[in-house]
Amino acid sequence: MNKKIIIKIVSLFTILLMAGCQKDDFAFGSIDTPTNLQVTVEIVGKTADAPDGDGSGMVKLTATADNAISYKYVFSDGTSENSPNGKFTKRFTKTGVNTYTVTLIATGRGGVASNITLDVTVLSNFSDDEAVQFLTGGTSKKWYWSASEVGHLGVGPNNTDPEKNAIPDYYKAGAFEKAGSPTSSCLYDNELIFSLDGDQLKYQLNNGGATFFNAAFASVAGGSGPSDSCLTYDAGGIKTVSLSPSESVVTKNPNPSTQTRGTMMNFSDNGFMGYYIGQNSYEILSITANRMVVRAVMGGDASLAWYHIFTTTKPVQNTGPEIDYTNLVWSDEFNVDGAPDATKWNYDLGRGPNNDGWGNNEKQNYTTSASNVIVEGGSLKITAKKEASGGVDYSSTRLKSDGKFKFTYGKIEIRAKLPIGKGTWPAIWMLGSNFLTNPWPACGEIDIMEHVGNNQNVILSTLHYPGHFGGGGNTGSKTIPNVSTEFHVYKAIWSPASVTTYVDDVQIHKVANDATLPFNSDFFLILNVAMGGNLGGTIDPAFTQSTMEIDYVKVYQ
Repeated sequence: MNKKIIIKIVSLFTILLMAGCQKDDFAFGSIDTPTNLQVTVEIVGKTADAPDGDGSGMVKLTATADNAISYKYVFSDGTSENSPNGKFTKRFTKTGVNTYTVTLIATGRGGVASNITLDVTVLSNFSDDEAVQFLTGGTSKKWYWSASEVGHLGVGPNNTDPEKNAIPDYYKAGAFEKAGSPTSSCLYDNELIFSLDGDQLKYQLNNGGATFFNAAFASVAGGSGPSDSCLTYDAGGIKTVSLSPSESVVTKNPNPSTQTRGTMMNFSDNGFMGYYIGQNSYEILSITANRMVVRAVMGGDASLAWYHIFTTTKPVQNTGPEIDYTNLVWSDEFNVDGAPDATKWNYDLGRGPNNDGWGNNEKQNYTTSASNVIVEGGSLKITAKKEASGGVDYSSTRLKSDGKFKFTYGKIEIRAKLPIGKGTWPAIWMLGSNFLTNPWPACGEIDIMEHVGNNQNVILSTLHYPGHFGGGGNTGSKTIPNVSTEFHVYKAIWSPASVTTYVDDVQIHKVANDATLPFNSDFFLILNVAMGGNLGGTIDPAFTQSTMEIDYVKVYQ
C-alpha cells in the first residue's frame, strides 16, 4: 500500500495588541505548533493473501504528534470525525477496492494546527443496492413522518433481548400525537430527501427552521427544560450517507430477516433523521418503495433505542369529528345452534390456492367440520385442533361473508373471546371483494383484530395495500388485558376519511383514507383461527386445541 504524506504547517500570524501605560499582562499561555505528525494505519483483516483487508472496509487509525491537544480526521468520502486521543476506526463502504485520501488535522495550544494527508487503499464487500434504490428512486426521493401510524415515533430497550429490541416496547406515539401542540408539531414539518450523486448516497433534512429535540439534547439548540420541544435549529446542508452492516442485538434474533434488514445508514456532519437524539447512525429494520422503519440507539444512553416510521406520501390529518354509523344493516347473533347460517357465511377450505399455508406458511387445514366450527349456546365457536388433517398436523376454520354480504364504509362490531396458546393466530378482518380481478394487496385488507399467542394480550390492527403489505403493513398495537378469558368488543369505523380500529372503545390504530387507497369499495368479512406461520410463530408442542368464541357480528351504516 502506497502512502503519500504531505505535511503542511499552518502559519501563525502576529497578534497586535494595544498597550497602555501600565505593565502588559496577557494570559494567553504558550502557543505551540504540532510537529512530527504520524498516522499508524491498520487495515482490518490484512494478510499476505488479502492485502486490502477482509472486505469489512474497516481501517484502524492512530495519530501521534508533538504539542497536539486534539485531532480531527477528514475523509475523501465526505465524512469527518473528531478524535481527541487520535484513535478512530473508520469503515469505508464503497464496494470494491478503493483508495481514499485521509487528512489528519492536529491542533495545539492557541488553536494553531498542522495537517498531514495519506492515501489508504481498502476492500469493502458490503452493499445494499436495493435499499439505495428504495431510498432515492434512482435519483431523488422525499420522505415524511408516517404520522397517521401508531408508533411512527417510539422507544424501547437496547439490551440483550433480540425480540424486545425489534419493537418500541416502552412507548408508541399515537396517530398525529405530536400535531396537537406547538412544542412538538414541528416534527411533522420534516422533509427528508435522499438522492444519488453519481454512486454516492446523499441526504438533506428540510426541517422548516425548527427541530423536535429530545430534552437531553435541548442545550444543543440553546434550550432547556425537562420535556422534548421544538427549538429553532439549522439542520445544515447536504450530508453524505454511508451504508454498513448492522451489528445490533436485533441481528442476533433467531430469525433476524423478519426483524431487520441489517443495514446501517451513517450520516456525516451531525446528520439526523428529524428527531434529535444525539445519534447519526440508523439501522434499517424494513424498507419498501414508500415505507421505511429505522432504529437508532439513544446518544448518551445506550440502554434506549428509538424507532421512526417514514412514508413517501405525507399524511394529512382529519381534524373533523369521527364519523359514526348507527343504522344496523347486517348482523349475526348466533342464536341458532348448529352450523353457521348458510345465508350469511361460507368457507375458505384447505391450505390455500397454492397449498402453501395461505401464503403465510400457516400449519392448519381449514374444514367445515363441526369439531372446528359450530354455533352453540349463543356463540359461534371456531376451534383450532391438533389433529392430522389435509396432510398437516392441525385443523381449523375460516368463515367468510364473501358472496353473501359486502359493503362500503360503516361501523363493524364483533364481540369475541380469543383462543390461547403459543402458535395460535386468530383474526377478525376484511378483504376487498374484487380480490379475484384486483389481486392482493391491490384489493386492500383491513385487519380489525389479530392476536398472536406467542405475544399474549397484545392486539394488532393492520391495513395492507400497495406499498404497505405483508411485514410492512400499516400497523398499530396495544396491550389489552384478559383477551383470552373475557369477551371484548373489536370495532372498526371505516369512512372516506379514515379507517380507525378499537378494542372496547380504546383506539388501536388509525389510518387516513383517500382516493388513492383501495378502501373506497366493497369489502367482506372473514373470521378464522390460524396456527403458526409467519406471524403466529412457533407452536407449543403441548398444544391440543383452543377456541375463538364470537357473541355477535354487527355492521352499521
